[in-house]
Amino acid sequence: MISDQVLKEALRRYWGYDVFRPKQEEIVRDILGGRDVCVVMPTGGGKSLCYQLPAVLQRGQTAIVVSPLIALMQDQVAQLAQIGIPAALLNSSQSWDEQRETERSAEAGEFRLLYLSPERLAKQEIVEWLAKVPVSFFAIDEAHCISEWGHEFRPDYRQLSLLRKEFPGKPIAAFTASATRRVRHDIIDQLKLEDPGKFIASFHRKNLNYQVVACDSRTQDEKLLEILRKHNGSAAIVYSPTIKRVGATVATLREHGIAAIGYHAEMDNAQRKKNQERWMADEVNVLVGTVAFGLGINKSAVRAVVHLSLPKSIEQYYQEAGRAGRDGKPSDCFLLWQKKDAGLLAYFIEQIADHAEKKRSWDRYHEVRGFAESKECRHKIICNHFGEKVAWKSCEACDVCLPPMEKQSDGEQRHPRERKKKTKLAATIREREIDAPMLAALKQWRRKRSHADKVPAFIILHDSTLEHLCWSRPGSLLQLRTTPGIGDLKLERYGKEILEVLHKK
Repeated sequence: MISDQVLKEALRRYWGYDVFRPKQEEIVRDILGGRDVCVVMPTGGGKSLCYQLPAVLQRGQTAIVVSPLIALMQDQVAQLAQIGIPAALLNSSQSWDEQRETERSAEAGEFRLLYLSPERLAKQEIVEWLAKVPVSFFAIDEAHCISEWGHEFRPDYRQLSLLRKEFPGKPIAAFTASATRRVRHDIIDQLKLEDPGKFIASFHRKNLNYQVVACDSRTQDEKLLEILRKHNGSAAIVYSPTIKRVGATVATLREHGIAAIGYHAEMDNAQRKKNQERWMADEVNVLVGTVAFGLGINKSAVRAVVHLSLPKSIEQYYQEAGRAGRDGKPSDCFLLWQKKDAGLLAYFIEQIADHAEKKRSWDRYHEVRGFAESKECRHKIICNHFGEKVAWKSCEACDVCLPPMEKQSDGEQRHPRERKKKTKLAATIREREIDAPMLAALKQWRRKRSHADKVPAFIILHDSTLEHLCWSRPGSLLQLRTTPGIGDLKLERYGKEILEVLHKK
């Protein structure tokens, strides 16, 4: 049994936090106790820590993490290296020598975590090789991909059912941000989880303001410009239904003085990576992308997510819209849909050859179309879709329960949730005044440091940590160590530089 002190010391030393988020500690303890778990936690809820922390505490053993994207794996390995946790990945882009060296180190138990794609783990030679590795447990990220009832079914994930047979004594931990009750049952069944701990977080994102607007081409552009001007200076994501529309939308925004960059699958890899890094580093605030953008994106201060067409499912919309407001601040999620786009989605569904998959796609289409056309609370529809019952009469954060924007006497528009009177004098960081010049100086330092270290800016420090520094203004390394998000290694690497920025005369 791991003591409370050991858990808290690891949390503070590596991640720089003094307390766990809801459900994290119970999940960590279940995994350390050898129990299977099935975890559904919203984007930004802290899923990765739930398997990274137990991996850190099991010295001489390696947790195998299954993840669907190479870029996502690379970011997590880089992030772990920044906080002093040995981790690696195996993928097809590596040379044979690199792969062999990684395999030798894994066999010697030198990594706490090893990341693999589901395609790679499906190979028999990899399964046989893993028998030489001191495996502690398996963590399956984006676990909804294993279910045909999920919105992102991937056949390769089905091969993961072999893990129970090949590694009968090893715990399996499944993680996802969006899974209906039916999908959750399927995850448990497909992975053969045995009496798993089930951790289902609430699907109610109280700080998100859902706004659904039926448009035509002209009014859609006008509404998009209005939204982005309202959020001028803040990070925003615009989801476009096609690659062609990405380019057209970027051009329209630039014509109207809004700096924007694109992101889609047909871009050169280097350009796509550069665009993402520029957006992550706040060099450009607006990124227009297809659904290829966003998985694993670790940016907490996104103030607006705009969809320019109906998504394929409510799960997809919840996951993508949920990239807004991960820092807990009020944020806007706009669905600007056109009936002609809905018709196009229906056309593509009709082209699906597999009868069962076509039926599932039609079911998802009718659900998301119903969501868009309904006069019922948007938050309530989403919660009910995932099997969560709600009791409120008004969420006060959607176009059905409240007007889209409230005009104030000073002519300013205000987010619906911001009209609520603050009742606590002990304000949280989110309610404190942030020193804008200081925040800009810290972001400039972070940008330079990220270029020097050749890692994305968020891996250096999260936006929420920078904001905390702005108002707390620590004057020493000892005080700096109490800042959420600054663990021992980051304190050692960046502590003096941060203090210089904070107290530069």
